[in-house]
Amino acid sequence: MPPSTMEDKLEKLIDILKGMEGAVLAYSGGVDSTLLLKMLRLSGIKAIAVTSKSPTTPEHDLADAKRMGGEIGIEHRIIETSEMEDEDFIKNSPDRCFHCKDELFKKLRAIADAEGFSVVVDGANLDDTDDFRPGMRAAEAHGVRSPLIEAGLRKDEIREASRKLGLDTWGKPSSACLSSRIPYGTPITTDALERVAEGERVLREMGFEALRVRDHGAIARIEVPG
Repeated sequence: MPPSTMEDKLEKLIDILKGMEGAVLAYSGGVDSTLLLKMLRLSGIKAIAVTSKSPTTPEHDLADAKRMGGEIGIEHRIIETSEMEDEDFIKNSPDRCFHCKDELFKKLRAIADAEGFSVVVDGANLDDTDDFRPGMRAAEAHGVRSPLIEAGLRKDEIREASRKLGLDTWGKPSSACLSSRIPYGTPITTDALERVAEGERVLREMGFEALRVRDHGAIARIEVPG
């Protein structure tokens, strides 16, 4: 029978991780990948966490990744990714995320191959399989595994497990790269990404946590909890 409780699923997750001969984690600093980072630490296997940095990366996510990597105690690296040099990404079609993740997973796979890690893993959870997620197609193309999905963990269970483990990311709002603030079909530019980043920085300093600044050229649409 598949595991039914959160605790059973966490035990299954540990078993899944222990079956790996080293793992490279695509680490965003969010709720899901931070739980996976902690479970990698608890499993005792050889592992590193790698976070991508580019004009599309929210600064607060990068800061969270640096902090949590240090707190949990797994080697954490930051690498530069070049999705802004990919015309297929810049044109901002609905499969934009495929091209971004394709760039990331290529680099993580190269790290794994060069340093003797058997697998690249990401923090996708079971709820993600219900959504339109082109990035998951890129993961499949590069043989990336999603242990949280394999263990049957959903978002609410991940938050609860994170809370019980003392991870302060447990209540962190969902995040996404800054390019997601630009409507499909509108080319992604560095200027637009900088406008979004600055707008969200100002709102965060005002005390908002769950927020989005949608860029529509001369108009910004601000989304905050009602």
